[in-house]
Amino acid sequence: MTTFRISEAAALLGVSADTVRRWVDGGRLPASRDEHGHRRVPGAELAAFVRGQARGNGPSDQAERFSSARNRMRGIVTEVLRDGVMAQVEIQAGPFRVVSLMSREAADDLGLEPGVVADAVVKSTNVVVEVPDQG
Repeated sequence: MTTFRISEAAALLGVSADTVRRWVDGGRLPASRDEHGHRRVPGAELAAFVRGQARGNGPSDQAERFSSARNRMRGIVTEVLRDGVMAQVEIQAGPFRVVSLMSREAADDLGLEPGVVADAVVKSTNVVVEVPDQG
């Protein structure tokens, strides 16, 4: 059976190794120790975990939202280019760079600036950017 080191699982999930360790320590993601004492996550368990997260059943620090979009990536805004009417927003979400074009008014209303946490929501060929509740 294929197994993954904590760092490999983290890279596949687009999170930090510390996050994966917390999930393992909290019992959310099963792992065992190899002959060297390193934690290993079984491939089948990692796949089930990812499927559960994709369906909204897994651990998440994100607020629950109701949406028909299934591809949601939380990241950090790295660049916002504005002109008179439009804005180009770049988000780094794990290993993915997502770029969205939107009205300048929408970018202003969302308060999008470098360093802001935002969700890139991909629906078909459109990317919808949302800002999580700050409450």
